[in-house]
Amino acid sequence: MIAVMPPRLKPGDTVRFVSPASTPEKDQILRRAELLESWGLKVGFGAHAFSSFARFAGTDEERLADLNDALRAPEVRGIIATRGGKGSYRIADRLDFDAVRRDPKLLVGFSDITILHLMLWKQCGLIGVHGAVTLWEPCRAFMQNILMGSDDIVIQSRAEEPTSALTTEGRARGRLIGGNLDMLATAAGWALPSLKGAILLVEAVNSRLGQVDRQLTMLRKAGHLEGLAGVAVGRFTGFELTGEFTIIDLLREHLGQLDVPILGGLPLGHDKEPLATLVGAWAFLDVAAGKLTAARSTTNSH
Repeated sequence: MIAVMPPRLKPGDTVRFVSPASTPEKDQILRRAELLESWGLKVGFGAHAFSSFARFAGTDEERLADLNDALRAPEVRGIIATRGGKGSYRIADRLDFDAVRRDPKLLVGFSDITILHLMLWKQCGLIGVHGAVTLWEPCRAFMQNILMGSDDIVIQSRAEEPTSALTTEGRARGRLIGGNLDMLATAAGWALPSLKGAILLVEAVNSRLGQVDRQLTMLRKAGHLEGLAGVAVGRFTGFELTGEFTIIDLLREHLGQLDVPILGGLPLGHDKEPLATLVGAWAFLDVAAGKLTAARSTTNSH
């Protein structure tokens, strides 16, 4: 796969909020739009960004049209998903991939948006942003650098994050692929790209132990996790952390069988003050230093 790093944004560029999944809180998105405007960006909104239909921000056709319109519009240089939730998986195979190849642009989102990143990498080699525009400090400056800066993206493991207990030893390099575990499992067999040689990024929210167990069992036994270079573990939010067998025990049981370096404790995913990174980018995992680095270069030259 030939990777494509979309041009970074610059003052005067237009970004557009779209809602491929669930309906966002409008006031919250308008505040985020003000933040982007303070960076010198022009902000627009998809026609159905604040619509509501059943559990989604509009019908499948409406949400797909908004996303494809943004992908096709030459004036739009970046696309921001308003939120995750549910529904991106219903339209991921119908994106205008030809438009993406002609004019690659950054897509920002995580959670349910993971499946769009997976499909866009599989079909187009598009590097995207796993994360969200938030109003938390220092997350704002971190996202501004991702969108408009030139530095590699370095995330330090945090001992206070529960998944830090999963950290092993070693180093790894490979494309950083993944995100939300639920979407990784949903993508298997149609939207999930090959993970051979990749560093798997994984996080989850509001799942149950049995659900995570089934998802990881399926991914392992179907061979999707064979040949990984390493695993970067973000947050598993909403799980009980006490008891005889916790989410940490379950993850250690599954990930330990992969026999690759594992770095946990990464503040990626849900909960307060989440950071962001580049998915599809070359990544370098240094367990001893507790660092995950996503490079802006599209070549493995680190």
